Amino acid sequence: MQIYLLTYYHMIKILKMREFDYKLDYKNTLFRPNDKRYRIGRGEQGVLLVRPYTNIICRNWRFKTPQIAEKSANTIYHMYRGFKALKDFVGMDMCRKFLEMGFTRARRYANHKDGKKYKDGKILPQEKDWATSEKAKSATIFKRYRDLVTTDKVYISMRKNWRELENANNNIQKSETL
Repeated sequence: MQIYLLTYYHMIKILKMREFDYKLDYKNTLFRPNDKRYRIGRGEQGVLLVRPYTNIICRNWRFKTPQIAEKSANTIYHMYRGFKALKDFVGMDMCRKFLEMGFTRARRYANHKDGKKYKDGKILPQEKDWATSEKAKSATIFKRYRDLVTTDKVYISMRKNWRELENANNNIQKSETL
């Protein structure tokens, strides 16, 4: 019964989640600190679209070797701390997205050396060294830094507040169209 209730609770939370807005003209949009147009979305959605944050953070995003990944993730984490000091949630969340993307992309290459997961619609088998390869180590590094962000009490609080603002704005927009 508890599992059912927990699952139901999470379904309700997901249904209320505001998707990333792909309708904006991102090529001609520069976001400002705490820009209300920003949407968290799911996972890494919009990570390469939200300028100038993307331009600034992407310059430091690398995962080819564990040494490069450590330097990259550490730099992005320090950028996160800078945005946190400025109370800029958009910058904080964009850093989280780049750390997440470092983890997921490195994992993809750890699992499949050429980065291709599918062939003819079927999932290819994992590499034999999927858990110990250079890319697996890079993924672990990015995950460690990503977890520092996602467990940060300030980030958690600001994210919760941002989601509430997204939902409130979504409700206002819906009522205006009625």
